[in-house]
Amino acid sequence: MPELRSLAAAEFAPRTTYLNTASSGLLPARSAAALREAIEESLSYGAMGLDYFGPAWGARAAFARLLRVGPERVAIGNSVAVASALIAGTLPAEAEVLVPEGDFSSLVNPFAVRPGIKLRTAPLAELAEAVRPGTALVAFSAVQALDGRVADLEAIRAAARAHGARTYVDATQAAGWLPLDAGRFDYLVCAAFKWLLCPRGTTFLAFGEEVGAGWSDHDEGASAGGPVPLHAGWVAGADPGESNYGPVTTFAPGARRYDEPHAHYAYIGAERSLSLVEEVGVAAIHAHDLALADRYRAGLAELGHRPVPAPGSAIVSTPGLTDAEERLSRAGVRISIRSGLLRAAFHFHNSAADVDRLLELLPAVR
Repeated sequence: MPELRSLAAAEFAPRTTYLNTASSGLLPARSAAALREAIEESLSYGAMGLDYFGPAWGARAAFARLLRVGPERVAIGNSVAVASALIAGTLPAEAEVLVPEGDFSSLVNPFAVRPGIKLRTAPLAELAEAVRPGTALVAFSAVQALDGRVADLEAIRAAARAHGARTYVDATQAAGWLPLDAGRFDYLVCAAFKWLLCPRGTTFLAFGEEVGAGWSDHDEGASAGGPVPLHAGWVAGADPGESNYGPVTTFAPGARRYDEPHAHYAYIGAERSLSLVEEVGVAAIHAHDLALADRYRAGLAELGHRPVPAPGSAIVSTPGLTDAEERLSRAGVRISIRSGLLRAAFHFHNSAADVDRLLELLPAVR
């Protein structure tokens, strides 16, 4: 993959062996340059710059292309938790929400604290079978943050449709390396500061084809064809410049009515980062990342270690290696310890040499 390698070399030169994308992605050089320019601009034009909406809307369009959905179906925001709270707020009283055991708290907790919601859990591998009549929503991560297990997206989707349940997918640990089609699910949320390499504070919420089916360029109502925009502020108006005072009377068409006032600098960087992911291509990144993860799994096996089974994942989590963290840190290897697991995450800026360096620093089972 010569293009992938050349783009990675041009954009990344970390002073560490960085294997921690599951915690936070590296910022590409093009994004860092854009942020420096924006900060300089702010010295004369304020923290919203000369163009507050342009970069954010450009990032929205890029995310939509990567996730194979129209930009009119993507809202921009700041966190997964806020998006989850929005979805939780639209559910009727006594609604049952099904989630995997141990999924990420930003996805799960807004449903847990919403009065009246019946939160039910099931093992990830059994999630599709656990959907039942009366389940209103199945909320789950496409890839588990803790150990990299990949959900059976199609099986869960089919089970939800069979029982009349909505689907809400957290793609935070998937978008950027795992090919996804957001339109196949009712809601898809993604914090883009990990595998999409954006600054923290960049989050997208995509709406599927059946949610907001009545949206048009002439929608004015607060809930025309979709959930009520419970956190709508001035940016949710059809003309944000005319929506500063009092209730918003004319909402933006499509998903833009769910926009939050965004962090300007984060979205300046996001527009550039997403352009890089588009240039490389998710399919190429997917193949590269999985090849590195498989190389690492093979090396672990030679050392006598058994990672958590997570076939087809760019995340590899292994028990029994937490004592290696200090040695790895001293050697400049950036990696995570999560719940007794050594978690390595391989992305397109990584190489086989990174994998081999990590393996050289790990102890063999005696």
